[in-house]
Amino acid sequence: MKYNEGMYLRRCHPSKSQKEKIYWQLVESYRSERGPRQRVVAYLGDTEESLRLGIKEIATGRIDIQQTQFFRGTPAVAWIEVDPNLIRVERVRDFGGYWFGLQVLEKLGINRFLAKIVGQGHEEIPWNMMALTLVLMRLCQPSSELRIAEELFEQSALGDLLGIPVEQINDDRLYRSLDILLPHKIELEKYLKERLGVLFNLEYDLLFYDITSTYFEGESKRNNQAKHGYSRDHRPDCRQVCIALVVSHWGLPLGYEVFAGNRFDATTVEEMVNKIESQYGQANRIWVMDRGMVSEDNLQFLKSGGRRYIVGTPRSQLKRFEGELLTDDWQNVYEGLEVKLCPGDDSQETFILCRSASRAQKEKAMHDRFERRIENGLAKLVESCNSRKQQVGTTERRVGRLLEANSRAGGLFKIQVKTREDGGATLAWEKIEAWREWALLSEGCYMLRTNIKGWDGERLWHAYIQLTEAEAAFRIHKSDLTIRPIWHQKTERVQAHILVCFLAYVVWKTIGQMCNKAGLGDEPRRIFAEISKIKMVDVVLPTKSGTEIRRTCIAQPTKYQSILLDRLGLHLPKQLDYQKM
Repeated sequence: MKYNEGMYLRRCHPSKSQKEKIYWQLVESYRSERGPRQRVVAYLGDTEESLRLGIKEIATGRIDIQQTQFFRGTPAVAWIEVDPNLIRVERVRDFGGYWFGLQVLEKLGINRFLAKIVGQGHEEIPWNMMALTLVLMRLCQPSSELRIAEELFEQSALGDLLGIPVEQINDDRLYRSLDILLPHKIELEKYLKERLGVLFNLEYDLLFYDITSTYFEGESKRNNQAKHGYSRDHRPDCRQVCIALVVSHWGLPLGYEVFAGNRFDATTVEEMVNKIESQYGQANRIWVMDRGMVSEDNLQFLKSGGRRYIVGTPRSQLKRFEGELLTDDWQNVYEGLEVKLCPGDDSQETFILCRSASRAQKEKAMHDRFERRIENGLAKLVESCNSRKQQVGTTERRVGRLLEANSRAGGLFKIQVKTREDGGATLAWEKIEAWREWALLSEGCYMLRTNIKGWDGERLWHAYIQLTEAEAAFRIHKSDLTIRPIWHQKTERVQAHILVCFLAYVVWKTIGQMCNKAGLGDEPRRIFAEISKIKMVDVVLPTKSGTEIRRTCIAQPTKYQSILLDRLGLHLPKQLDYQKM
């Protein structure tokens, strides 16, 4: 055997909290395509110094014993006496989810791409491997960088999967990884667009654009994008940023941007469209947006560039087509949903009237509930005015709050507050039946508009309804990947945090497509959770001679887990091949 200068002994502790307990590992240092790596050749346990040094002499070739026999192949000794009463399991750690996520990252080629664009210097742990750590942690155990360093990394099998020693993980290194990753955001978006297109035969003919917000804990004074604004998270007390996302079919992402938290949705459209076109060129795409993005300026901008669109329309514009709602020439999309095409005034646009039976029932129930609340509230105000002297201004404000809290039925009531002879307030009200008639006619109805020619109503509706993919993407970011709340304070760190969440979302959606292809549906939550239950452990076998044999083992999957892995075309390794990590 050739002399190997890469062999050394590593002193370890079972955990960061158990510094008094020591065991030893024989470690080989080598270079791979991903940079420097360390591989644990053997766990030596708590062995005495003379035995440790002897093992090191054997491994480095100074003593003529085949290392491959001693560690990797058939053991030199056929049988070893083990004390069964002292066999134990140590360092139980999560394996399945991290391993599954790493398989997907390999499929996407993200690690190779990161290694190429980030480059390699003299760092002890390559930055691309640290980026993988952040993404996989966000996918499997979303938390802060500090908690990852102090607790979660040690509880996971990432150290074994990526060849990163636990003691090399600290919050400073994780924060630095965020800083190094962020400048490559656009390159990553471009690469993923091409890669996802190849993997899933994806055509980027329909682009769905939506925007959400996510809030901060803390004052965020050093972040110039952290502003108070309309909060989708119902946290108006917190500063926030807005995240604009463009996805294609099945919710596969194309790009995103971070805006100030007080940015109005419609003001982001032109900037976001220009961003996508500058990165990928101006193709014959169709932009799909909800009514919150619509303004006449935005529509004019889309038309001026020859862009096609399908957008939602404010409910107030339904009144223009009151006559069309009364006719019977509707196209049935499926039971309970009808659509009708109505030409616009300039013949360049088409309006799509949509009528949903289930939505009509929901809206009618809401109108009835709010009507009862307003009626009961007004009755109490009348009684209050009659029983005691009330100020006119106070009564008007109470009426205003009542209508504001039940705005869906506010237009049904005509309310007058007057002054009595004694200076007190008197209140009278009546219902406007014309409003009720319009409400009954328009319940369940909404309207779209488009400049696409040659499509029927059903096709236009199906294209628009896929906008729910963008809304689902935000739900995944907020629930599964825990993008909120944001604890970072610096602008760049916040943007890097969102980039890591974006990459984890790409992995999530790729898993969804793998499940779909395997006939397991396109919702990976239960499948990912089941595979994540697979553990990795260290089995310690105390021998009669007093030494310990330590072996890292991957738990055998259950019958159900084996079926899932087989359907997904994944094969759980018996031992990790460190040379490929």
